[in-house]
Amino acid sequence: MSSHKFLTELEKKYGASFYLLNVDKLRENYKKIEYAFQSRYDQFIIGYSYKTNYVPFVCKQLKNLGAHAEVVSRLEYDLAIKIGVDPKKVIFNGPLKNKEDIYYALENESKINLDSQYEINFVEEYARNNPNRKVKVGLRVNFDLSENGESPLVEGHEVSRFGICLENGDFDSAMNKLSRIKNVQISGLHGHFSTSMRKVETFQKITQVLCNLAKEYTLTDLDYIDIGGGFFGEVPKILIENTPTFEEYAEAVCTVMNNEFGHYKTKPNLIIEPGISMVANVFQFVAKVIDTKSIKDHNFVLVDGSVHNIKPTMHKKNLPMKIVRQDSVDFGNNEDFHIVGYTCLEKDYLAYNFHEKIPKTNDYIIFENVGAYTIVFNPSFIKEKPGIVAIENNRISEVRKKETLRQFFNEEIYIF
Repeated sequence: MSSHKFLTELEKKYGASFYLLNVDKLRENYKKIEYAFQSRYDQFIIGYSYKTNYVPFVCKQLKNLGAHAEVVSRLEYDLAIKIGVDPKKVIFNGPLKNKEDIYYALENESKINLDSQYEINFVEEYARNNPNRKVKVGLRVNFDLSENGESPLVEGHEVSRFGICLENGDFDSAMNKLSRIKNVQISGLHGHFSTSMRKVETFQKITQVLCNLAKEYTLTDLDYIDIGGGFFGEVPKILIENTPTFEEYAEAVCTVMNNEFGHYKTKPNLIIEPGISMVANVFQFVAKVIDTKSIKDHNFVLVDGSVHNIKPTMHKKNLPMKIVRQDSVDFGNNEDFHIVGYTCLEKDYLAYNFHEKIPKTNDYIIFENVGAYTIVFNPSFIKEKPGIVAIENNRISEVRKKETLRQFFNEEIYIF
């Protein structure tokens, strides 16, 4: 469904650039992840990471498949409730939760993972004000993941800024403080880390450390071990080769869980929080070619789109892409060209030195693997946000309209 005729028909309805959402692929990703883990450890929960892509249609599809909602703000929490997620199936993470947020989550019996001491203070206050209510909370643990003195964290950070530190005694203090409150139960341990290599061994270590803490602090009524997200999904080889499969992640993690809890009458749930691995490869971005020109010895192809639409961090690695040409017969030679966007920024390059026959005006370029941290990072800058079109069983539906002036400059916010 990517012929020039098909894309031209879509352009008539949705404009010269738009996202395509493959609903069937989204479901396939969910089922692959679920099977890989649940076939090895039956007490298993997927908490979809809303921040990765919180298009309501996507979140609702995953909710209908059985996913819990992993949220990191009150905004995301409220979105989950709005689309019908049971509050008990909301996992509330993140470093910023005010008193009202924490009270609201506790009232709704959501899973809440406390990130810092100030949140513990709010929980303590809530518990003392509600002595007849069982208050369940999880703790996000910060511990050393370094291997041979080298940190696996993204950007080369030596330490993660999130969670309650194990090494300096803060975690022990938090455990002791909460344990002294009669109606508080420490029901979960959480250990999400953003790592660059996303190794199987890293997730195995996270799981083992959390299990060890459960034993050390005799958390016999633990509801869950939450190892966070950050898994590789099905990544195109042009981006990176030899990435772990869902099965390999699951085998390593579930082996630890079964070794530690296999003999328990009631085993704790294993929670993972996939984002990139769930949605990256289910979105494409389609942009029409507007013009081509040469400057000195460089060829430039202008499209009705921007780097903000496909890689807002502006990294220089080219995404997988394909050109859909209006003319099927083209006798031109392959040449290097840059694909550039509509903004006035010199750095608005969607692709560098792509080697192919240079596209022509009215061709389309389809960029693959744009579902994660793109739509949510897309700024309101110069041009309206493009629409999103879902394809499901060869049926087409619009799940986000192209912005209008009235929506871009929301009159409930702006004063004219």
